[in-house]
Amino acid sequence: MKNEEDRSAWQLDQNSATAYEDYLVGRFFRRWAERLLTHADVAPGDRILDAGCGTGIVARTAASRLGRASKVVGVDINDGMLAEARRQDADQTVAWEKGALEELPFEDRTFDVALSQQVLQFVADRAKALAELHRVLAPGGRLVLASLRDLAFNPSYGVLATTLERHAGKAAGDMMRSPFSGPDADTLREELKAQGFSGVSVQHDILDVRFPSPSEYLRQEAASSPLAEPLAELHGDSLEALIADLEPALAAFTDDHGVTFPMETHFVAANR
Repeated sequence: MKNEEDRSAWQLDQNSATAYEDYLVGRFFRRWAERLLTHADVAPGDRILDAGCGTGIVARTAASRLGRASKVVGVDINDGMLAEARRQDADQTVAWEKGALEELPFEDRTFDVALSQQVLQFVADRAKALAELHRVLAPGGRLVLASLRDLAFNPSYGVLATTLERHAGKAAGDMMRSPFSGPDADTLREELKAQGFSGVSVQHDILDVRFPSPSEYLRQEAASSPLAEPLAELHGDSLEALIADLEPALAAFTDDHGVTFPMETHFVAANR
């Protein structure tokens, strides 16, 4: 697990949050939000929490599917992400709240479904966060979350991290690795059971991802993350050297139309 300082580095500002929505949500998080909701089997009338909502793609997709008959709430600790979520939700279909997963600002038994997409790997106290999710679910409620598998199953990001480390320093490489530092499937099972969840089920999911070129892969990932700052310090020859190094490193993932690779995550479902 990353330490507290590493995790806090992933608190995005408004510009990064907008890039995150424009680039990463468009490339893969929207499709995974659809799959997450299918796994959760959400239905009209469900009270739904998007925990660690980011720019709100899970909550917005749920609200779009279910309409006004369902109450959908998104909660996140990051002001930039929440501002972008509100901007994207022009029709105000979702209630957006500020709060940490370890201290959710809701009463006991408030929700029927809790959803969480790519958040657990950034939570400082995972046991407390899972306990809070259990607390705010009604009896018979369900939790469905997605957490990226490690770099062995997402090797293009390992290549990107190694290349970044070589040119922009260890902190940049570690930052790129951190989204893939979450718990494995067996650990998730045990941690959920320890907080009172039952019927835990894990499914691996693979999504095809494509970027127009190695340099766009780097640029869009950096613009959507705290990597923007260390890369902004690279100028001229240094940045060109990074890109020149990245292109052959990604050759196995490159075709005539850009960079393409499988991206793997865990979908985990559990009952309250």
